[in-house]
Amino acid sequence: MKTYMSILKILITIFVFLDTLKVSRCCRETVHFMEPGDWIENDKSGLCIYCHNAKTKYIIHTWKTIVMNLKTNLETYELYEGTSPREVVEKHEENQKYWRFSLFGNKKSKEFRINPFQDSCIGVYMNKQHNQFNYRMTMTQNNIDIWKLTIMVLGMFLFWFAQKLSRNTLFYYTIEIAIGVSLSVIILIYLLGKVLPKGKFMYLMMATGYTMSFYLAQILWENIQLIAMQYRNYVIYYILVTTFISFIICYRFGTVTNTRTKNIIQWMLQSFGLVLVYHSSFFREASISICVLLVLFYNFPVVIIQNGRKYWKHMFPDQRRLLTDDEYRKEGVVETKKALKGLQHYCHTPESNPWRTVLKLKDPIRFAKFMEGECHLSENESMEHDAELTKLIEECEYTDDEFDD
Repeated sequence: MKTYMSILKILITIFVFLDTLKVSRCCRETVHFMEPGDWIENDKSGLCIYCHNAKTKYIIHTWKTIVMNLKTNLETYELYEGTSPREVVEKHEENQKYWRFSLFGNKKSKEFRINPFQDSCIGVYMNKQHNQFNYRMTMTQNNIDIWKLTIMVLGMFLFWFAQKLSRNTLFYYTIEIAIGVSLSVIILIYLLGKVLPKGKFMYLMMATGYTMSFYLAQILWENIQLIAMQYRNYVIYYILVTTFISFIICYRFGTVTNTRTKNIIQWMLQSFGLVLVYHSSFFREASISICVLLVLFYNFPVVIIQNGRKYWKHMFPDQRRLLTDDEYRKEGVVETKKALKGLQHYCHTPESNPWRTVLKLKDPIRFAKFMEGECHLSENESMEHDAELTKLIEECEYTDDEFDD
């Protein structure tokens, strides 16, 4: 028994060593670590791996994105994505073990947006059947990805205004018409299925229906611009007809009136908005924090925060400073002028009753002069005020002299 266990341990050790040696040899020969601004050309067949090491996260890099571009004229190549060279090699070797019918492999993406805060690797495998080929892999950096920023703004807008949108008639018709135009394709496929003959052919179509539907959808999406240009009139007529039919159906059944249904639509819009905000940045901690802040500010409005600040100031008021004599006189002059201008403005408004005001005055002529811009004090009153002020100042100075003595 001990002999069998020893042999088993030796075999496992040899297997692990050979596997590690194979992967490390492959990684050593084919792995290229790139930085933004680098580009690498390759004219050799086989698997070549391009990696980018994770960078430190900063809040200013919330919308940072690393873009890798594959520039080649060939279409017969294979792509593998992973977080390490070992993972890419394992996916490639697993793919080579099985025969695979590449129904969706006619068109491959040549631009990859990778997470700058995570180790990322992309493997490119060129078949040896092509004797002459050359491709280039480039890496660029976007400090602010406009697409990511747009997604975040859209998500915040949907979350914050979901209640108004769920009760807006124009928004309801717009969404319903868009859904109607999109679902019209499914209706056409259903009608086509009714026309097709029953029997074995129909069972074959049902068995391969999902695969063929995805395949046709991919072809339509990849050639949508070409189709729109070549069959522009038919596309316009199709959109107009389906839009009109969708509008008629929406108008017939009317908008949503049930309160609970409106609440469900609001919650769906808010959930979709939070999903957009979460996926708007590779900096997941920042996107999650923004989602939390949105929820908090939405459920605890600014009014509550302002009331909290007022309560805090009431409980812990700032230390008040008493005015000096000069500051008190200046404040009195400013407030008096402000009150007199307010009185003149009110008397010129339709809300005031001039005849009733005249009855209450002792000197209407003097008030009329004041309304025309003259001073509210007469010359005698000004002289008496100056004399009283001078007398008060002298008394204060005399009192100060007595205290000094």
